Amino acid sequence: MAEQFGTPLYVYDEEHLRNRCREAVAAFGKDRVIYATKAFLCGAMARLAHEEGLLLDVATGGELFAALHAGVPGERCVLHGNNKSVEELRAAITARVQHIVVDSFDELDRIEKLQSEGLPAPRVQLRITPGVHVDTHDYVATGQDDSKFGFNLNNGDAMRAIQRAQASAAVELVGIHCHIGSNVLSVANFADACAV
Repeated sequence: MAEQFGTPLYVYDEEHLRNRCREAVAAFGKDRVIYATKAFLCGAMARLAHEEGLLLDVATGGELFAALHAGVPGERCVLHGNNKSVEELRAAITARVQHIVVDSFDELDRIEKLQSEGLPAPRVQLRITPGVHVDTHDYVATGQDDSKFGFNLNNGDAMRAIQRAQASAAVELVGIHCHIGSNVLSVANFADACAV
């Protein structure tokens, strides 16, 4: 295979991937499963996830471009990630992504500026940091109070962000989002975040 296709060569089992996508959609419903493109993104993978009813989570303008270039409609993409640039936000709003996960007050400022320039108000979710500690390595924990991600619940930033988004004509608030970390194996950690 290396002689035919060159190296490095990554080989994936399409039938296996499609079956896993179908299982997730069957369990949670169409439009409720989102593939994190940071796991692996190429045109074929973007199309496969889309064809199987998954939305695509993109965290950069490059990932958004790759998904759109693969034929995935903007409405099937979710823009995520912290510290999004004005250009990335403009591209996402122009592509009419399903929603943008807003991570900071600075990002709300950027979106309000773009809307004042004539772009439509995007659908947004606010990333809330619930202030919970999880059983994982400190480097990949993101739900604690001192996390650089999201609006802190315990210091009042989350409520201020919700009130600002609700009062703003520049965004349509459609929900909140929470991510407490990677490699979290304890269901109790997720229950703690939900209890908050």
